[in-house]
Amino acid sequence: MSLPALVSLPADLLVIAQRAERALLDAFAELPSDATAAFAAWPASRRELLARVTAASDFVTQQALRDPPMFLELAGSGELERPLAQGELRGQLLEQLRECQDEHQLARCLRRFRNRQQVRIIWRDISRQADLVETCRDLSDLADACIDQAYQWLYARHRQQFGTPVGQRSGQPQQMVILGMGKLGAHELNLSSDIDLIFGYPEGGETAGVKRPLDNQEFFIRLGQKLIKALDAITVDGFVFRTDMRLRPYGSSGSLVFSFNALEQYYQDQGRDWERYAMIKARVVGGDQVAGAQLLDMLRPFVYRRYLDFSAIDALRTMKQLIQQEVRRKGMAENIKLGAGGIREVEFIAQAFQLIHGGRDLSLQQRSLRKVLDTLEGQGYLPAEVVDELQAGYAFLRYTEHALQAIDDRQTQMLPDNQQDRARVACMLGFADWQAFHRQLMHWRSRVDWHFRQVIADPDEDADGQVDEQVPGGDWLPLWNDDQDEEAACRQLSEAGFSDAQAAWQRLLGLRNGNQVRAMQRLGRERLDAFIPRLLALAVEQDDPDLVLERVLPLIEAVARRSAYLVLLTENPNALQRLLALCAGSPWIAEQIARFPLLLDELLNEGRLFNPPQAPELVAELRERLMRIPEDDLEQQMEALRHFKLAHGLRVAASEIVGTLPLMKVSDYLTWLAEAILDQVLALAWRQMVARHGTPQRVDGSLCAPDFVIVGYGKVGGIELGHGSDLDLVFIHDGDPQAETDGAKPIDGAQFFTRLGQRIIHLLTAQTNSGQLYDVDMRLRPSGAAGLLVSSLGAFQRYQENEAWTWEHQALVRARVLVGCPRVARAFATVRAAVLGREREQATLRREVSEMRAKMRDNLGTRVTAAGTAANAFDAAVPFDLKQDAGGIVDIEFMVQYAALAWSKQHPTLLEFTDNIRILEGLDRLGLLHDGEATLLQDAYKAYRSAAHRQALQKQPGVVSGDQFHVHRRNVLRIWRELGLS
Repeated sequence: MSLPALVSLPADLLVIAQRAERALLDAFAELPSDATAAFAAWPASRRELLARVTAASDFVTQQALRDPPMFLELAGSGELERPLAQGELRGQLLEQLRECQDEHQLARCLRRFRNRQQVRIIWRDISRQADLVETCRDLSDLADACIDQAYQWLYARHRQQFGTPVGQRSGQPQQMVILGMGKLGAHELNLSSDIDLIFGYPEGGETAGVKRPLDNQEFFIRLGQKLIKALDAITVDGFVFRTDMRLRPYGSSGSLVFSFNALEQYYQDQGRDWERYAMIKARVVGGDQVAGAQLLDMLRPFVYRRYLDFSAIDALRTMKQLIQQEVRRKGMAENIKLGAGGIREVEFIAQAFQLIHGGRDLSLQQRSLRKVLDTLEGQGYLPAEVVDELQAGYAFLRYTEHALQAIDDRQTQMLPDNQQDRARVACMLGFADWQAFHRQLMHWRSRVDWHFRQVIADPDEDADGQVDEQVPGGDWLPLWNDDQDEEAACRQLSEAGFSDAQAAWQRLLGLRNGNQVRAMQRLGRERLDAFIPRLLALAVEQDDPDLVLERVLPLIEAVARRSAYLVLLTENPNALQRLLALCAGSPWIAEQIARFPLLLDELLNEGRLFNPPQAPELVAELRERLMRIPEDDLEQQMEALRHFKLAHGLRVAASEIVGTLPLMKVSDYLTWLAEAILDQVLALAWRQMVARHGTPQRVDGSLCAPDFVIVGYGKVGGIELGHGSDLDLVFIHDGDPQAETDGAKPIDGAQFFTRLGQRIIHLLTAQTNSGQLYDVDMRLRPSGAAGLLVSSLGAFQRYQENEAWTWEHQALVRARVLVGCPRVARAFATVRAAVLGREREQATLRREVSEMRAKMRDNLGTRVTAAGTAANAFDAAVPFDLKQDAGGIVDIEFMVQYAALAWSKQHPTLLEFTDNIRILEGLDRLGLLHDGEATLLQDAYKAYRSAAHRQALQKQPGVVSGDQFHVHRRNVLRIWRELGLS
């Protein structure tokens, strides 16, 4: 939202401004003559703003009359017209505190400083020289400075009196850590906000340097009490900040200060949901910043769970209900913070997503509400139009809040009931009258409340917010609760559409009486009991409820002990429907989700689930995700890579099931996914190796950067990956194998690149909680399993030219650089083109290709159909191996490879692509195959691969009944013979 407009002052506010100016002139007249002259020299623009500010804010008028020199000096400094530079405010306060000799002077200095800054901030806010962000930041910086500088002043004197607190274990001097919570923690303080603080200290011990030492906790309790008094006590100069300590462990009954261990133990054992909500915004605002960062790291697992935590929504819903009860009890419907559609509801929306997803999506682990909303849009959690409305509504509500509080520096969010203050608020918000302002306010409150209901509302509520008394799936409650006998249960299942009611009943019994469910705690069992009837109600809506139940119940059993996943599905009926549909469509998907329940998150966003991103977006998304993880946190990096692969693999499979992705695009996406992951794995392995050993050198002595490529063969090289495909890789470098790296622990280049390759394989294949990334096959490297793990470019070239077998050149047809150094990639392409494009003796080539294919058929094909010549090879009773049998996938691949080796000398463009479909297009374009034959082979190839994909998603081998694909198989065999292959 843009800044509220400056509108003309209505007559009644103009009278207030004129009265204030006369009072100020009288006050300045009592000062030395230069004061009146200074005021008279004010520019007209400032005099105009003076009228606007004093008309709106009694507080500014009172402070100016109370301390005219302060007001004139503030104007003379230019601070009313400019924002403060970073650190300027803290520096001003530090300078003034140096003059304080006792706590009385400290209190006076803090309050006068606060009043001066409050006048400046309100002036700039009302005059619209500062926007909402600057106003909130200035207020928060003011609080930070007052808290920390007061603490430092008091700490120094407490050390003199009681000694220096020292840690018993570390032997190090101890300082207090002051956490700012709520709006202070998020740099979103309002014009008259209190501050919520929590005090901590690193470890127990006692003070040193005095005859009678104090326990560390006692030292910091006394110090904390002094600090609260310095900030909170009301004196003739007012107060600094109202200070609320009730968010600490055990609230008002708890100790004022806790050690880090005690804080961690409390939140781990007794922390409640509302305390997670509060801790989201926690920030170190005073004391030891380094120790404070350690404390926040210790508490982060309490706030952000590693799994999807939809129980947070129920907790926020309960909090909101309590607030609504309080609002109704106290008649606070006009409260723009707590009432319907108020500030708190926008905060709840943002923090619901943070608590649910923040443990895995680190981009949500931030304090600023506005930034969190931007992230919710950027990461696809909320549509752009929803975030736009929330941002605009929140800004309007916060500007209104500041207007209410600017009037008299009073902590209120209640709309005024008197005409004068209503006119002030309307004017400050840029409206001609109260009615126009109120209409706009109610518009934004209704929009905020609507969006709030979409996120927080109970899934059983109707549009009016009333809970449906008929619980979804309620008809199935007696069956699940074992309130009816087996006969009645089976009859209900049969009537609902289950074909084998007895089997369905036994599956439900097996779940209910299983060890996982028996071991559940009360809350988890309640969640399961609420979920299963919903599941059954939706299962019977599927075409095959028996199949759905068979595939989904193992998942439910797998997550039963982590019942937050049950809450996810209960809270999101659409996600549950998508789960059932996908599991019905593919046992592979069902098994994936059962093994890795974190994939349930992907079901929440239908648009994202069925629209996988393009290659550049994949690369950018993964890079951004890894950038949020510290470079030295290898475990988190490996988990992030695996979750990324699992999530995007599910999206591709789901899109394939519902038909939004054709076969060729499925393989494209899976290949792009592998390339994006390999790119980051190489970068990660390179950083680790360079950090340990330094950078290797090229032959000319310059440093490699990185002069290393990962070459893909087979399916990944041919852009034909399927679900669960392994990666055929070869590693090539172009460094100096003899020269040493330039690090503290140097090794020669050959060792460096070998270890780099080993590191890459480890990162790809290591098993973590989220499985492994890929199986890796390195047997296509020079000399196979007996060869070096990593070859130099020169050695690779020599091997291919002098030692490689024809079948290795066939494999090279599908080889391409996946990731790595562009210069080495170009050099590899040159070597590949030279090797594949050399002159070959055609008869010898046909014989060698035919012999290799015959061996493969004999070893891998179905016995009867391997050669494709037996009388019953096309018998419906004889299965057909899509890949290995005669007329299948490998025959087409071999023909393409044969053609590339036979004719690329005369037609180098055949080497431009590595995938079979585009090579066949090239053969057709060049007239190297008879008319229409390339198309026949393409059609057969696509049909086979599509069937193989379907088989994979059904967890079936790539073998189909013999009555399928007769036309395709005969065409492939005919063209095979026409090429002279046998």
